Amino acid sequence: MHFLKIVRHWFGRATEPVILFPTIAIIVLALIWGMTYNLARVEHAAAEQAAKVSSRELAETYEAQVLRSLHEINQNLLLVKYIFESRNSDSVLDELRDRSLMLPDLLFTVSIADAQGNILQSTASQIKTNIADQDYFQSQRENDVLSISQPLRDPETREWRLQFSRRLNGPNGDFAGVVVVAVDAAYFVSGYETSKLGEQGLLGLLGSDGVFRVRRTGDFTTAEGRIDYESLIPNVDAMDTTQVVVNTLDGIKRYVSARPLFDLPLAVVVGLSQEEQLAVANRNLETYVWRAAGGSFLLLFVILQLYRLSRELVQSRQRAMEEQIAHAKQVEYLAFHDGLTGLPNRSLFSKLLTQSISNAKRHKHKLAVLFLDLDRFKQINDTLGHDAGDELLKEVARRLLGCLRESDTVARLGGDEFVAILPDLKEENYSSFVAKKILAVVAEPFTLAGQECRVTASIGISVFPQDGEDEQTLTKTADIAMYQAKQEGKNNFQFYSDKLNANSLERLALESGLRRALENNEFELHYQAKRDSRNGQITGMEALLRWNHKELGTVAPMKFIPIAEESGLIIPIGRWVLETACAQNAAWQKQGLPRLSISVNMTARQFFDDNLLRDVAKILKETKMDPSLLELEITESLLMRDVDKTLNILNELKNMGVLIAIDDFGTGYSSLTTLQQFPLNTIKIDRSFIKNVAKSAGDKALTEAIIAMGRALSLTVVAQGVETKAQADFLRKKSCDEFQGFYFYKPVPAEEIPKMLLEQKR
Repeated sequence: MHFLKIVRHWFGRATEPVILFPTIAIIVLALIWGMTYNLARVEHAAAEQAAKVSSRELAETYEAQVLRSLHEINQNLLLVKYIFESRNSDSVLDELRDRSLMLPDLLFTVSIADAQGNILQSTASQIKTNIADQDYFQSQRENDVLSISQPLRDPETREWRLQFSRRLNGPNGDFAGVVVVAVDAAYFVSGYETSKLGEQGLLGLLGSDGVFRVRRTGDFTTAEGRIDYESLIPNVDAMDTTQVVVNTLDGIKRYVSARPLFDLPLAVVVGLSQEEQLAVANRNLETYVWRAAGGSFLLLFVILQLYRLSRELVQSRQRAMEEQIAHAKQVEYLAFHDGLTGLPNRSLFSKLLTQSISNAKRHKHKLAVLFLDLDRFKQINDTLGHDAGDELLKEVARRLLGCLRESDTVARLGGDEFVAILPDLKEENYSSFVAKKILAVVAEPFTLAGQECRVTASIGISVFPQDGEDEQTLTKTADIAMYQAKQEGKNNFQFYSDKLNANSLERLALESGLRRALENNEFELHYQAKRDSRNGQITGMEALLRWNHKELGTVAPMKFIPIAEESGLIIPIGRWVLETACAQNAAWQKQGLPRLSISVNMTARQFFDDNLLRDVAKILKETKMDPSLLELEITESLLMRDVDKTLNILNELKNMGVLIAIDDFGTGYSSLTTLQQFPLNTIKIDRSFIKNVAKSAGDKALTEAIIAMGRALSLTVVAQGVETKAQADFLRKKSCDEFQGFYFYKPVPAEEIPKMLLEQKR
């Protein structure tokens, strides 16, 4: 009873206007101001989150732009590196520029420096002619990776530049210099947009050493500047790496997103000014305060607006997530597929083959790998252009897909190389069936650049498990089989066998042995005499190379000369042959023997070597040999390869007094008009015509025509491979000038030549 009285007392007091209305006013004002400030806090957080999302999105976009630019630079470096190392030409950059394969000169400067840092070639005039003191040059001596320099400031333009470089290797893999691409550092921040980044935003390329390669805020671009790299990128695996950072370089607080670039010591940095990004939220706070003071009617409006803004924020986040997922899928697709044909690339092929091998092991099935290479693809590229070559590759990819089952896989490894996986190989002849089908569809005509063209293919086949039990071995054995198909005349397929591998190992052994043959004095020269058809006197000697391998014994020239030519070893070997032959001729002259010419054969790689003329002049000077006694022999096909360049080289040799002979004449279909422009002295009829010259009417006619052509050009005509009296009688009757062959003289060591010449005098 007493308790109820107390409740009634306090309830009555509370309902009194003096207490009730102030209390209601306080409650309503507390609700209004509490909701107002709560709304301001939420909007501030939303603006901050939106700024972080925008920072991350801009960082992703900037990352893609930078990666694309770096990829283009790296591809150009690799292209120059490949051309330089394969040709060692002093006009690599001019050649690539003529073929529109160089980066634009307006933005990029490409230079090639030798092993001492001297600039050999450049697409622009160089302030420095030697870069041996640069950090990237020193690093390339030890590593063969893409090097990115510290920012360098041009002393004249005061602009910052970045140097991208790659190592150049010599024929033996030794350091031969670097290829450098220089670009204005501002190129990497040229995408700065004030509408997205604001006046105080930050766009930069940061090295893992904490040094900015370039950074831009508004219209101000600079480089250098050091910050703590680890604190800026604390955890690259985190979903949200955006953080508020006070830039020690200018003192501005920013929402910074930094993304490291894979496999490169760089990170892209995007920063949005906190002041600029929260400016709207701060202004809204003042507006909400005035609205709250204006009355409770505006409260409902504010709540409805907040609901709408929150809903749009959620939708914006959802769209951003969907775009991010789509971007990730696109990046993954490009990482594992060929951009031209859409086929799986080498990386995806390797994974698929490994999976197929695991399944084959589990179910005890066989599988086959087909390695395909197009024949004459380079000719299509050279004659019709790279666009036509690309169209050819895309059409070949479509045709290959039509030859396979759904369970089979075809991939493009690069260039004109394709590879197919045939899993679950239940029928032994299925791989042969597919190979024949592919050869047939590839051989069908293609229409490229408005012209009908034809190509063929060479296919190598390896089978799991007998030819290999892992991805690398199966691919390697299929590749070996493909090269065998090339050697068998192309447009066919070959299965791998141990014999093919043995041939491959033998080739490796010969190449390895060739690299030591000069050091081990395993080479020697034999000399085959040439005989005057009228008086029978010896008129000259041809130097013939012999290789006495310490383990393999005597190796035939037809086996090791092609390997030496392909590997580049023919250059030092050929120099040794020329020097040895000239020294031997000079020695014979000192012995009082008759003055005889010495013929030395030259391959295409020797003839077009940049040092040929210098080497010939040096050897003639050191051996004191009369230049008129030296005759260099080149093939007719080499003569027609690059007429202008060949003519220049021959004229230089002619000016030295050296004689020029065309070896294996008759196989290259040279015309009388073409031959007239070259400074020749001798033509040597190919032995294939001499072999049946006494029996074959066709060979007789060709031989007579060659002799007549030689006489018309006032050239000495030499018949090679004379092995019978009938051949000699026919050639003598047709007034051939000189003979060379086993019927008269076989190749003999140098010490037997004096005896041969002395016997001739008797």
